[in-house]
Amino acid sequence: MSISQNELIHQNEDTYSLKGKVAIVTGGSRGIGSTIAKELAKKGANVVINYNTSKTSAYSVIEEIEFLGGSAVAFQTDVSNLDEAHSLVEETISHYGRVDILINNAGITRDRTFKKLSKHEWDDVINVNLNSIYHTTSAVINTMLEQKYGRIINISSIIGQAGGFGQTNYSAAKSGMIGFTKSLALETAKSGVTVNAICPGYIETEMAAAIPAKVMDNLLAKIPMQRLGTTSEVAEAVLFLANSSYITGQCINVNGGVYM
Repeated sequence: MSISQNELIHQNEDTYSLKGKVAIVTGGSRGIGSTIAKELAKKGANVVINYNTSKTSAYSVIEEIEFLGGSAVAFQTDVSNLDEAHSLVEETISHYGRVDILINNAGITRDRTFKKLSKHEWDDVINVNLNSIYHTTSAVINTMLEQKYGRIINISSIIGQAGGFGQTNYSAAKSGMIGFTKSLALETAKSGVTVNAICPGYIETEMAAAIPAKVMDNLLAKIPMQRLGTTSEVAEAVLFLANSSYITGQCINVNGGVYM
């Protein structure tokens, strides 16, 4: 018996459905995080958007999600603070009753050559980009282990793999995320909780838009695909991992071939 195109489309929609799941996206109000939040919602997930300072942007994302028929809330918390990160998870469970997916996306940059890098600039980046994933993951892990289901997806970076000039703090944090991912994946694999990382390359964001034209031309020349990636292409990788039950401890590179 042949299967119609409509039936195939319906099967694909079911395969990638996140209906009934609850997802937290840290740093979900802007850039890559906001696109991830919207794409998760499109697949039926109830989305919690974490933000620290960008309240207006966070509620703009919620409006877009609700316009499309999805469900989302926003909670202001500084995930570099352990107590606030645990509060984020407690509020999520109080509001939606569970938590299934954690996207550790919150991140900042304080670029400076190492000889000029201050202790404060080092600490800021390590606290937000690396310590935060301990804070949020420690808050969700017992729930995920008890329910025998969880998807933890850490948004690392090509800089954590290949390094970056003037980015020792950022590279150390993003590289640390990869090691964290692999080790935690070993501990949780038998309990139905997968832990993976995504390493975006150079993506079209506000940060990229601020790069001078000449520098951008040199950058594009190094990318085999000759273009920047999009936030949607990163979100596609998130959806793939959110729906995968037998992939864990991996780094998915979304970088146009610039690092292999």
